Amino acid sequence: MAASGKSFLADAGYGEQELDANSALMELDKGLRSGKLGEQCEAVVRFPRLFQKYPFPILINSAFLKLADVFRVGNNFLRLCVLKVTQQSEKHLEKILNVDEFVKRVFSVIHSNDPVARAITLRMLGSMASIIPERKNAHHSIRQSLDSHDNVEVEAAIFAAANFSAQSKDFAVGICNKISEMIQGLATPVDLKLKLIPILQHMHHDASLASSSRQLLQQLVTSYPSTKMVIVTLHTFTLLAASSLVDIPKQIQLLLQYLKNDPRKAVKRLAIQDLKLLANKTPHTWSRENIQALCESALNTPYDSLKMGMLSVLSTLSGTIAIKQYFSSAPGAAATTARSFDLVKLAQECCYHNNRGIAAHGVRILTNISASCQEKDLLPLEQDAVFGLEALLVLCSQDDSPGAQATLKITLTCMVKLVKCRPHLSQSVVESLLAQLHSAQDNARILMCHCLAAIAMQLPVLADGMLGDLMDLYKLIGQSATDKKQELLVSLATVIFVSSQKALSTEIKTVIKQQLENASNGWTAYRIARQASRMGNHDMARELYQSLLTQVASEHFYFWLNSLKEFSHAEQCLTGLQEDSYSSALSCIAEALKSYHKGIASLTAASTPLNPLSFQCGFVKLRIDLLQAFSQLICTCNSLKTSPPPAIATTIAMTSGNDLQRCGRISNQALTLSLQMKHSMEEFRNLATRYGDLYQSSFDADSATLRNVELQQQSCLLISHAIEALILDPESANFQEYSSNGTTHVESEYERRMMSVFNHVLEEVESLNRKYAPVSYLASNTCLCNAVIALLKVPLSFQRYFFQKLQSTSIKLALSPSPRNPAEPIAVQNNQQLALKVEGVVQHGSKPGLFRKIQSVCLNVSSVLQSKSGQDYKIPIDNMTNEMEQRVEPHNDYFSTQFLLNFVILGTHNITVESSVIDSNGIVWKTGPKTTIFVKSLEDPYSQQVRLQQQQGQPPSQQQQQRTAYSRF
Repeated sequence: MAASGKSFLADAGYGEQELDANSALMELDKGLRSGKLGEQCEAVVRFPRLFQKYPFPILINSAFLKLADVFRVGNNFLRLCVLKVTQQSEKHLEKILNVDEFVKRVFSVIHSNDPVARAITLRMLGSMASIIPERKNAHHSIRQSLDSHDNVEVEAAIFAAANFSAQSKDFAVGICNKISEMIQGLATPVDLKLKLIPILQHMHHDASLASSSRQLLQQLVTSYPSTKMVIVTLHTFTLLAASSLVDIPKQIQLLLQYLKNDPRKAVKRLAIQDLKLLANKTPHTWSRENIQALCESALNTPYDSLKMGMLSVLSTLSGTIAIKQYFSSAPGAAATTARSFDLVKLAQECCYHNNRGIAAHGVRILTNISASCQEKDLLPLEQDAVFGLEALLVLCSQDDSPGAQATLKITLTCMVKLVKCRPHLSQSVVESLLAQLHSAQDNARILMCHCLAAIAMQLPVLADGMLGDLMDLYKLIGQSATDKKQELLVSLATVIFVSSQKALSTEIKTVIKQQLENASNGWTAYRIARQASRMGNHDMARELYQSLLTQVASEHFYFWLNSLKEFSHAEQCLTGLQEDSYSSALSCIAEALKSYHKGIASLTAASTPLNPLSFQCGFVKLRIDLLQAFSQLICTCNSLKTSPPPAIATTIAMTSGNDLQRCGRISNQALTLSLQMKHSMEEFRNLATRYGDLYQSSFDADSATLRNVELQQQSCLLISHAIEALILDPESANFQEYSSNGTTHVESEYERRMMSVFNHVLEEVESLNRKYAPVSYLASNTCLCNAVIALLKVPLSFQRYFFQKLQSTSIKLALSPSPRNPAEPIAVQNNQQLALKVEGVVQHGSKPGLFRKIQSVCLNVSSVLQSKSGQDYKIPIDNMTNEMEQRVEPHNDYFSTQFLLNFVILGTHNITVESSVIDSNGIVWKTGPKTTIFVKSLEDPYSQQVRLQQQQGQPPSQQQQQRTAYSRF
């Protein structure tokens, strides 16, 4: 029913006109009041889409009350529809404001004579357990229904009992004995016992309750040895231990005991499944003896399916801290240390197993051991891991089945991990991948190309000699036009771009373009151009974007492609820069700026209200400003050449008392140029701040894009530091905070080249600063200009977030009170406080939390006086402004909080509410949105009366004196 409801819901929403919240609710209400059952059901199943679109409490409260009315008076089928809607919209239940009224309407059906109606009501109550965990009437009804003679009602009561036990400690304590009696009672059928036992997994609210439940489960395992009972009881045992945490080591031992001693394969499979659950949740609780026992069971079992399950648990543990505990030798325990290599023996034995899955887990264990354990006696395992990976690669690359592809993914992931931790193995791994590319299936080739690109991004191991093999394969692939071939063209082009990031030869460009013309569609060409832009091959990207301009139907797509073409052309202009050739550098930057200005105009035209391209516009505008700042700096450095020698400059500086003139200038010109340098330094620092703001606003960006923005920010800080150290303030220059510590892991060739330029420039500046004091004007000019050219010579990388948004997160705010017309102010008396309620909903795309998750939302409320009315009074400074901040944690993507605001000064105030998010690492991201409302502060009647009396010359009465605006406080 749930699946059909969802599909129907999707169909019902198709082509629906955009309505506001009230209109949409009235439309559905009309359907609920219809006399036809079909129209009523259609209206009910459309409610989840309404909740998704307008997820605020005021609408959700009204909608659920209407659904409760339908549940109360409708037939069982309508009740079932309402139940399914409630279960689908579980995260919106806490937004119901009138919980008592909602429960009252639903609960009235529990007194029906129809057992099916009572059963649906029980399931409805169970689905609402999160908002009514302590309702005693619901608890009593569930206890009563457990004794019913109708099986449907009893099953519904079990469902409700499980849900309430998870939410309410009181209910769990009260129902535990009842459940225990029913499970141990002879009158209870076995199938009912199997449904009752899982309720015990929720008895974890305190230690005594968990202990009594554990004792009951222990008795059941012993008393009922049938396969079904043992499986259900053991699994409940595991879930109870995982929730209560204290009994996990005992549970691991119990499961290992059943795995070793119980002859039934079904029980062994259940034990393996539960061990895998505990290995994922609490790997630190696994002792060496536990892992050793599991290794022995895996070595002794004759069944491949069970061996694969045990290896799966061991491969999970091998990637955690448990593996270090396993290999850490206990003092004076030589025998234990010798036995501890059973895991290695098992992995080596399984690496070449005829079952692909077992072999994959074997090499994964060896890879994890090699990556995490640095002991000398474990170093030979590296070669074992490499040989095992190569064997699996040969085996799986020839097979096109889904199982082989899954195994190949594990193999390639292990290869990337091994090369990252052991760089000296990269050459042999890459050679084996290249050797298999020609004979592999297309699906395998795509995965292998991804692996090659991932390795080459970390380490420059793809030498020019390997390009020949890649190009031969590229020519071979281009003869077919299937979907897999198109995907392979993109993957292989990416590897070629990564392996030749400095410059593409004419021959390679010709081959790629020919194959694209012969066998590719426009989408494939665009993806290859996008990869070229990411890798810094802008000449290739520009040609591909140019060829695609006439192949799109939408003008927005045309402007988007045109902007990308212009950006690529601009970056291509900068590739011709040469050191010590400053006039040509200025002309190159001017040409690049010309293209960038054309591109930003096209980019603005490509944006739409639904897709505003804010990150792209911000990034490009910053790049334009950075190029202009570079150009201005080179011009300033060139103008310094007209200054007198340093000796004269020092004399002038001493006589005039202006230390900034020391670099060699005559008074007015010297001061002007020094001010220009100071202005240039401030401009670079301002650009660095703006890059920081762009970074903070990009919550959904991938790590590579954020690192790219960070590198641009660091380049601005580097130049500003160089100007300060060489020209403005050489004595106080500090090089420690700018020097790289060498511990950061470089993720891409672009980052590697940028970091190399940073280090080189810092060394030059530091050596000049130490050699010459004061620094020669000629040397400082040359150093600054060469630093600018070195930074611009590194081709800019347009990272993934510029083209593609994999994670989407937005916040929607609602303020109350809020005016009907946004331009109208809210009236508040100046002796009262305004209670501003801020509610918000976090909205996600298709992949929530892919890169980072929201831990809490930071709400900042500030008010500004726009226009005064009335006389000026002496008012405490605290009452003049409102500046408040609160942090709230969203629950089910919803949050709400309140602020108390003072408006003592009469007039119109502008209130701004701005939200930002804090991720799980505590980093603040300025995601917005920013909402504004207006408040008009009016004089309260008592103060107004006193003021009028004072104006007429009458003394105010004693009572009125006590009730003025400020004496009250």
